[in-house]
Amino acid sequence: MQIGRKNVHGKGGVRFKTPYTSSKQKAQVRNLVTELVIFEKVTVTRSMVKDVVKTFDHLITLAKKGDLHSRRQAASILRQYHIEGEANALEKLFNDLAKRTASRNGGYLKVYKLENRKGDNAPIRLLAIAD
Repeated sequence: MQIGRKNVHGKGGVRFKTPYTSSKQKAQVRNLVTELVIFEKVTVTRSMVKDVVKTFDHLITLAKKGDLHSRRQAASILRQYHIEGEANALEKLFNDLAKRTASRNGGYLKVYKLENRKGDNAPIRLLAIAD
């Protein structure tokens, strides 16, 4: 038995159907943070900056602790991404980035404004690891 009209066009419009769910956003943030760890810079839209910076700062904090529990928490966020001839993202985070940011108490990323995207005029930002 169906009560009400669901997902129909017309006077009521489409209800309760969103194309961009929270699970898709979490997956996108995980992908962007993994690319940021591997390549040390990534280009994102303005709306994604806040989530990516928050997640990356959390990962750096875990990497600075360096214990097994922190490594497993970071592994649950980062993707299994390998580059030929280099370590994976998790090893690079704990071995390289943790040492480089050991003297900092935050502000691990720099955000640069770029020109708007050509197709939809979306504001674009470049996130780079601060040295």
